[in-house]
Amino acid sequence: MKILVTGATGYIGKRLIPLLLNDGHKIVCPVRDKKRAQNYYKEQKNIELVEADFLNAGTLAAIPKDIDIAYYLIHSMSNSAKEFHVLEEKCAFNFKRFAESTSIKQVIYLSGITNDTKLSKHLLSRKNVENTLSSDKYALITFKAGIIVGSGSSSFEIIRDIVEKLPAMIAPKWLNTKTQPLGIRDVLSFLHKSLGKEELYNTSYDIFGPEIMTYKEMLLQFAEVRKLKRWILTVPVMTPKLSSYWLYFVTSTSYKLASSLVNSMGVEVIGNKSNINQILDIKPMSYKEAVELAFKKIEQNSIISSWKDSYISSGKLKNYVHEFINVPEYGCFKDYKKRKVSNSEKVLDRIWAIGGETGWYYGTFLWKIRGFLDQFFGGAGLRRGRRHPTELNAGDALDFWRVIYADKEKGKLLLYAEMIMPGEAWLEFKIEDGILYQTATFRPHGVAGRMYWYAVMPFHWFVFNGMINNINK
Repeated sequence: MKILVTGATGYIGKRLIPLLLNDGHKIVCPVRDKKRAQNYYKEQKNIELVEADFLNAGTLAAIPKDIDIAYYLIHSMSNSAKEFHVLEEKCAFNFKRFAESTSIKQVIYLSGITNDTKLSKHLLSRKNVENTLSSDKYALITFKAGIIVGSGSSSFEIIRDIVEKLPAMIAPKWLNTKTQPLGIRDVLSFLHKSLGKEELYNTSYDIFGPEIMTYKEMLLQFAEVRKLKRWILTVPVMTPKLSSYWLYFVTSTSYKLASSLVNSMGVEVIGNKSNINQILDIKPMSYKEAVELAFKKIEQNSIISSWKDSYISSGKLKNYVHEFINVPEYGCFKDYKKRKVSNSEKVLDRIWAIGGETGWYYGTFLWKIRGFLDQFFGGAGLRRGRRHPTELNAGDALDFWRVIYADKEKGKLLLYAEMIMPGEAWLEFKIEDGILYQTATFRPHGVAGRMYWYAVMPFHWFVFNGMINNINK
């Protein structure tokens, strides 16, 4: 079949597409920015990449209309200047209007469990999207999941941060909220096995794991899997804002995402029982099994997708990496260095391994101080790390940078700074004719930007000089 997968570069989409390709289907992936799509998408003959944005109905004409089935995986957790629920409803409305003009017979939508009488803005938005997507022109199937547990998922990484960083913690009272976590592998099974199932047309099912747990129990069982002893005391005095700051400083999440999560974590996420497990022959794994499976993937360096690569993990860069691919020249400060290279392949391997656990090759303590200051003022800091130790793709998060361009064959890597600063910054590495060029570019915003550059210039001389020397060893 010909299948439309929206949200193709997101956490779920990246994992679902290989399953569909393995079945021999042709996949159409509408993406807002083709340059952000991984090479995997460009190399597969059965994937058609189309540049389209569901917030802009005029761009949807580029999507083929001979589609059989569509997955609706568009989702936002951000607290943008415009309320995210307005943007989500607009996306859903534009998708519906487009889908009704095509040959689509079935739309499969992944939502959240919405059974509590008092829902957060996030869950109310999910419910509203389901209502908006409903149509007489095609059959809608809605799967409503709670906490999704898998390598790279926001919930997994946040729990991991808390458990591995804090031997003892005084935590907000929402840790006593009940939920039913579900492994990512089971989520994908529901989405995959429902493909073309006519008996599921125009139905809605809650999907969940076999256990009802509090967030506190999830943290403690996670600690058991990691063979760690942890103590948790919950207190009733933390306001939502204080809870958001607690989550932000302890974990690798952004403050915007922390706020959204805190608003949702006070809501019980308990699913309604049904026969969907029997219909699709799925036996959801336990929470501990899901955690153990996630760590196997981490140990094998086979994390396919991570929430940290989403633009929500940053407060600066919004949608399009190509807008930052042309490094400005006018009105900029530059730190420019070059070295003769004896082994280009070896040097490129070092460049492609930069950041994360590897670090930045020189002045590690200075990078850590800069990361702490960035986090203190509301930035990402160094907490995001990187998805894979040696692979980089356009759009990937890399500590407090974002990968704008990565082509190892052409010997060029371009990063854009997502740290808090009075200006914009780029860091470029490229090898041409046996010469390694390393260029740091800063475009200041006003007097504050110029003062910032001159203040950090002495540190730049040491850090960037040491970095290129160590890369070129």
